[in-house]
Order: sequence, then C-alpha cells, then structure tokens
Amino acid sequence: MQLPFPLVDDLDASALEKGRKLFAGNNSDFLKGVVAMSGLPPADRIEVCFAGRSNVGKSSLINAVTGRTRLARASNTPGRTQEINFFTLTDSHYLVDLPGYGYANAPLAVVEKWQRLLKQYLSGRANLRRAFVLIDTRHGIKSVDEEIMSLLDSSAVTFQAVLTKADKVKDKDREKILSQVREKLSKHPAAFPEIVLTSSEKGDGIATLRAIIAGLD
Repeated sequence: MQLPFPLVDDLDASALEKGRKLFAGNNSDFLKGVVAMSGLPPADRIEVCFAGRSNVGKSSLINAVTGRTRLARASNTPGRTQEINFFTLTDSHYLVDLPGYGYANAPLAVVEKWQRLLKQYLSGRANLRRAFVLIDTRHGIKSVDEEIMSLLDSSAVTFQAVLTKADKVKDKDREKILSQVREKLSKHPAAFPEIVLTSSEKGDGIATLRAIIAGLD
C-alpha cells in the first residue's frame, strides 16, 4: 500500500533536463521587494512562492535552486525582512520569497501588517501556480506552519511541503518526522500529495525541485 504523501519518486530524464535548462546559466535576478499590493509586478508569467518559518533555510534553498549563492540573503535576525521579494527566472517565471514567519521578536504591528499583505497576495495572485512550504526536517510541522497551510487552504493555493536540512537527520529519525508531516498534511485540502526532501548543503532534491517548477504551466 502506498503511503499518503510519499516522497517524490525519481523523475524521468526529460523532466530533470527541462528543470536543468530552466535554471541553467545563473539566469535568476532580484527584481524588487514589495511592501504593499500596489507594488506587485504584472501577473504576466508563471509564479511560485517559498514560505517557511524563520531559520528554516529558505534563503539557502532558493540560492541552491537558482545556482546563485548570494541571490537570496539570509538574515541573522529572524523576521528582519518584511518584504515579499520577487526574483525573475529568465522571462518566464517569478520566484517569490515570502518573509519568514514565526518570529517572536517582531513588533505586533509589523506582524499584523505582514499577515494582511500575505493574505492579500495569496488570495489575489492569479498566476501563482504553487507555494512551497518549507519544513525543517529536524522539527517537523509546527503550529505556525499549520497556520500558513490553513491560509493556503482558504486561498485555494496548492502548496507542496519541502523538507529542508535533511542531511542533519539520521535515517531512523527521519522516518518518524515524515510520519508526523504526513499526518499533519492529511488535514489540509490544498496540500499537493508528494513531499520533496532536500539538503541545500549536499544538493539533495535540488534537481527534483527545479524539475517540479519547470513542469508547472
């Protein structure tokens, strides 16, 4: 019997090659940081967004996927970046970096402003094909992750769980975390039924994630 929310199987060579070509040549660039809906770029291309709590390794993953080591800037202060950051990928895609959530030290007014912007963005972006929700493999899904997942459910935005820092967890412990992740995902109707396991440091899952993005239309 197949597990619910299995890990993505090995993709065929054509899908992997399509992903490689899309991201070849370091062709991703920072476009702009947005603090209000009026600042969003035109919805004229395929768009994917990356969401995750602070310190989940989001910047490292974006850099690994794009092959640009300093494209997304990691902050030592969780929650410091309060913008929706847009990156171009050739002239066919936007990669969108949502601010890290779950930060404890940000002022309440800042948190509320970001939450409003996030809800407006997710509800009103017709070209948004998928959200990638990043989960630290060491910790599994936490309550703050479920909050963003519920928001994606209500916004009817398909999201896919991407487990980060997989190299930091032993195989026997990883299975326990995967069981917890699968159980939590089963409660969310917008969850895509496959999980991506990644390590930015080791390169695991990066080609798979590129192929998934390249296959969206």
